[in-house]
Amino acid sequence: MASPTPQGQLFGPDEPGGSGAVVINGRCTLRRRDGHCAVSVAGVPVAHYAAGDRMAEAYAMVTLVQQGHADQREVARGFSCATRTVRRSQRRFEAGGLAALGRGPGYPKGVPRLSGRHETHVSELKASGLSNRAIAVRVGVSEKAVRKLLTRLGWKPPSASEQLTLSGAVPNVSASSTAPMSREPQGGPGASKEAVAGADPNLSGSLGAPPSGEPRIPPAPAGAGAAGTDPNLSAPEPLPISLDTDPADRRFDRILAALGLLDDAAPLFRPGRSIPHAGVLLAIPALVESGVLDCARAVFGGIGPAFFGLRTTVVTMLLMALLRIKRPEALKEHSPPDLGRLVGLDRAPEVKTLRRKLTRLASLGRAVEFGRALAHRRVASHGAAMGFLYVDGHVRAYHGSREIPKTHVARTRIAMPATTDYWLNDAHGEPVLVLTAQANAGLVKMLPPVLAEIRKLLGDRRVTVVFDRGGWSPALFEKMIADGFDVLTYRKGRSRKVARRAFADHTATLDGRKIAYRLADQRVRLRACKPLLRQVTRLSDNGHQTQVITSRTDLAAVEVAFRMFERWKQENFFKYLREEYALDALADHRAEDDDPARDVPNPKRKALDAEIARLRSEGRINLARCGLGPDPTAELLAMAAGKSSRRPTPELAAMFVSLKRYMKLVQRQASVPLRVPVREVVRGPVVRLATERKHLTNVFKMTAFQIETALVGLVTPHYDRADDEARTLVQTALSSAADLAVTETELRVTLAPLSSHHRSLAISALCNALNKAPLAFPGTNLRLRFAVAGLPSA
Repeated sequence: MASPTPQGQLFGPDEPGGSGAVVINGRCTLRRRDGHCAVSVAGVPVAHYAAGDRMAEAYAMVTLVQQGHADQREVARGFSCATRTVRRSQRRFEAGGLAALGRGPGYPKGVPRLSGRHETHVSELKASGLSNRAIAVRVGVSEKAVRKLLTRLGWKPPSASEQLTLSGAVPNVSASSTAPMSREPQGGPGASKEAVAGADPNLSGSLGAPPSGEPRIPPAPAGAGAAGTDPNLSAPEPLPISLDTDPADRRFDRILAALGLLDDAAPLFRPGRSIPHAGVLLAIPALVESGVLDCARAVFGGIGPAFFGLRTTVVTMLLMALLRIKRPEALKEHSPPDLGRLVGLDRAPEVKTLRRKLTRLASLGRAVEFGRALAHRRVASHGAAMGFLYVDGHVRAYHGSREIPKTHVARTRIAMPATTDYWLNDAHGEPVLVLTAQANAGLVKMLPPVLAEIRKLLGDRRVTVVFDRGGWSPALFEKMIADGFDVLTYRKGRSRKVARRAFADHTATLDGRKIAYRLADQRVRLRACKPLLRQVTRLSDNGHQTQVITSRTDLAAVEVAFRMFERWKQENFFKYLREEYALDALADHRAEDDDPARDVPNPKRKALDAEIARLRSEGRINLARCGLGPDPTAELLAMAAGKSSRRPTPELAAMFVSLKRYMKLVQRQASVPLRVPVREVVRGPVVRLATERKHLTNVFKMTAFQIETALVGLVTPHYDRADDEARTLVQTALSSAADLAVTETELRVTLAPLSSHHRSLAISALCNALNKAPLAFPGTNLRLRFAVAGLPSA
């Protein structure tokens, strides 16, 4: 009896009579024996046919190329044919399917060159907004095949006016589009670049089948009940299954991902001592309770078959931000195996892989919807802090070579190319939502879309919107009050000062702080605003008066002033994120088409106004030098008519020349428009910086800041210097080393002691607070347990 053939091989190369193997590339092999041929990929047979079956052989060649296992040259060399033959077989298969591969050579007469079946399907998917990779997953081919087909069809991207804008509405995502793409009928892998080149010859083709029995469902995280009313959130994700037994060697899962049989690698942890940065696992309970994984799964669905799937990508991005790895390029300075142990993998995704994942998510065009889903979760869990909402713009300066719209950068006090993001923060200064302005629109123009987002988040609840002088517009105030919003802002422009006798001392205790102001309270009416408003004026010790306008008449004057001055929390938030999270870092170097009809200030009118202002100032100086009387206009007219007794002088002659030029420029000014289309100003195409991936990274950084704030709130009662050092203490604990111990039900994290005993005690209290409601690490049933070495745990 012959010895059994190893799994994954139809016949071995060393058997008697075998003709050996033809190596197509490092992964693909072609074997011929006794009139039969077999093609294997990574030891797994993918095709078996008779030696004279031309249709089966052509289909095997097409399958290897379209699924990304080999390129056209490698297949042609392995099958002993021309590259043109492989390419012709691909086109026949695309046009007529499997039957088209079985006919004779040459193109059949009477059949159109393009049948339109595959081309129409791919064109419809591309027109719906899907990326090439998403289309490849749905159709069952490689991304390269889709790209070449679209190029052959002459497909062009839609114009900027047809694309969705970040400040506009995002269409609802259907159930079919939010489902993980890898679970749809498909035959091609989408993550071959992430798979290892080697393969285990003992791996059989049936490893992709899950074991019998229902998948285990993790319990709903604490705090998730508040989001149960959100229809966009899906059910809890089933626990992934791994065929690997060694957490340090994940070759089986990588092969499955390469074959398109794995959506996301299951976290497998191994014990260890003094693992660098393992203290960041303290953030996992807050990460789970934030609902970011549920929202990501509901909005994006998945990112195709991959070893580093959606869950791993989101967790990696958040842990990177908390570890102050501020951009994917900074991963080069850290060990991938060490970072991989933090997420239960043998290696963490590296720079190119993580950038590809961000590009894949950004290509779906759902970053705004993702941020909106997180905002709904935030409102559901922190609704009490939404009574006062702070709106302000943050300008991100651009130092590249592209010509993009300019705006005033307050930090540098100059106008320069930049992009403006508008942030919505709650009463505690915590971020809730971020929107990107079109062409650096001002606060007056951006407030209506921001108010529309607030209405979507809070329903009919009345909210006080706090903003600075950039949003000053009495007409807008009237509309806001009519729409059910209250206004709180600084007064802008000239106004009459309040008499000192109208001021009185006001004290109160608000948000645990004792407040004392010297205030004057009165009613005012503004032009273009019918409702009577309230003005609260603060008198400083140096005599300066700060006037605050509001529509709230039910609040005490001291609270009105306090809420207005709390706007500086938002400014501090911007400063903190710039320094600690690289908020201004450019996440995408690409540009996208902008609206060429968008109007901008006319540079010719600007230069003309500057020249008129210069001549006007120069004329005033010349009038003073010439010593004209109190009525210089009458004297000049008399001199021009020859009726003046004053003798002409060189100064007067120069003044007349300047005056004539001034009058000509004033007449010309009336014919020069104030604003013109941007296409008349910009040299070359009208573009703007791509916003989708930057918006996505902003949402991740906002969520990381919220997670950090949650940990600060837990450690504050146990640390005396929390007002000054709480965030620094939490940041130190997150970046510290820790020991990992793994049991059947728990993942135990023991942090190294901090620099002083009282700091270690504070972090130990934080660990005890997290242990009261232990949550599982995402993708596992391992409950997290925390402690500090040398200190007892509760």
